[in-house]
Amino acid sequence: MSLRRAEKTTELPDLNVARVAGVSALVSLFSFFYYFRHSDLLLYGDAVAHINIARRVFDSLTPGLLQVGTVWLPVPHLLMIPFIFFNSLWQNGAGGSIPSMIAYVFAVIGIFRLERGMLEASPTTKPGAVVGAWVAAVAYGANPNLIYMQTTAMTEPIYLALFIWAVVYFAEFTSTQGAKDGGPVPRTYQPLMRCAGCLAGAELTRYDGWFLAGAIGVWVGVIALRQWQNRDLRRVVMRFLLFIAAAPILWLAYNKAVYGNALEFANGPFSAKAIELRVGAPNPALHNASVAVIYFLKSAQLNMAVNNWGRFWLGAALVALAIAAWRLRAQAAALLLFYVPLPFYAYSVAYGSVPIHVYTWWPFATFNQRYGLQLLPMLSVSAGVIAAAAFLVGATGRYGGRLVAAILALVVGSYASVWKAEPLCLKEAQRNWQIRHTLDSSVERIVTRLPPNSRYLMDLGEHVGIMEEAGIPLRQVVNNENHRPWKRPTDPDGLWERALADPSRYVNFVIAFEGDVVDRNVNKSNLTALAELHATGQPHAIIYAARGAPNQSR
Repeated sequence: MSLRRAEKTTELPDLNVARVAGVSALVSLFSFFYYFRHSDLLLYGDAVAHINIARRVFDSLTPGLLQVGTVWLPVPHLLMIPFIFFNSLWQNGAGGSIPSMIAYVFAVIGIFRLERGMLEASPTTKPGAVVGAWVAAVAYGANPNLIYMQTTAMTEPIYLALFIWAVVYFAEFTSTQGAKDGGPVPRTYQPLMRCAGCLAGAELTRYDGWFLAGAIGVWVGVIALRQWQNRDLRRVVMRFLLFIAAAPILWLAYNKAVYGNALEFANGPFSAKAIELRVGAPNPALHNASVAVIYFLKSAQLNMAVNNWGRFWLGAALVALAIAAWRLRAQAAALLLFYVPLPFYAYSVAYGSVPIHVYTWWPFATFNQRYGLQLLPMLSVSAGVIAAAAFLVGATGRYGGRLVAAILALVVGSYASVWKAEPLCLKEAQRNWQIRHTLDSSVERIVTRLPPNSRYLMDLGEHVGIMEEAGIPLRQVVNNENHRPWKRPTDPDGLWERALADPSRYVNFVIAFEGDVVDRNVNKSNLTALAELHATGQPHAIIYAARGAPNQSR
């Protein structure tokens, strides 16, 4: 009898992980089909840009890995390529959703595994480990804003998964106390190298990962210094540090080699700084890190609950941190790492040209609301810690289950208020779509009536969705990526520059938007205007026919 109970106990963790994976996969699929049916996958302009960056790696007049460009990091685009190879998955955006959905499921599993591991590491909290892990997984996986975001081609779900698993493996490494194993990479150090792999992926997904890798790298370095006599540990830590340093170094080297500027992504013409100067969006936290923290925390609150109810989540996070410091001690390090986005976004918002707007404060709009999701892992794990503590306290009076049920009810109620008001990330995406839809759809309707094998000259930067929606392969569009970017300031022999100088030689039609590169630089001597399109708040578009253009693409 005791043997059977022991076998059942050892099987229970695997069964729980399977259940978590199954439930999260069902949530992911159900939400995908819901938003797919309502045509909500490509509401964000950034989502459209991401899938088309991935698409042009193989669908371009100049295909290749250089088509990943700069500014945005490459991993999300590379992950999308196998799925957007199919035209239908490219056009409807589903190909870009698949990596995000997979990442969402893995992130929920990671939250469960981390919470359970943290709580099981301490004898005082071990009895509530599974309860706390389930509450944390529900708090993370049921978030309405994340549920919408994981159906899109945005980078947040992928980054969050890598962030969570980096912390999972770091926590597992710290719990081993660096015991020796005698092999080339001792098994007790393998979690550290897996952490390095996740960090490298995170560093090549979002720039948040650079700051995260630095924080964990410093922490690991301190651990190595404290155990300096341990040669195996020193060797593995050196490999870890080299591995996490390689990702940003490679990106800097790529930018230097291709664009002639290692910081092209930070100060080039397509950087956030340059876009802010062109757009002129107000930044209420400009050059003020403390105000940036307040706006970031507010965006996190609004991702969790309507209006000021999100303050309870932040209060719960402080309570959980106190419980972790008291009961978990060493394991509290994992919880602290989830606070890393706070200083990163304080700096980025104040000095990095990435403003956050929340509708309750000036300028009374919603912009970059999704950034607040970076604190979702911290808030979810905190909910699990509190639930485990409530279970253990209540268990002495036989009310543990009721206390946990009450905490779950608060989580459900909080998220129900968000569903009722509609997730802010979805609202922001809808407004994003409305701004560009009228003009883009007008141009698309004309383009779809033109001969199907036509070749176009167009700056795809802000309007690439036109060709995607029309189902026109990008290899039929001469665009601003069809040249050698290391030729500065221009590439006279590049296809892009040659087409601008003599469009009738290379294309059948030219699409120019007021003030863009094509409008300013194309030779219009052999062009005939076919249509001029206007939309409120948008630059007007002109579609030209190129006189004497080739009948077939060259």
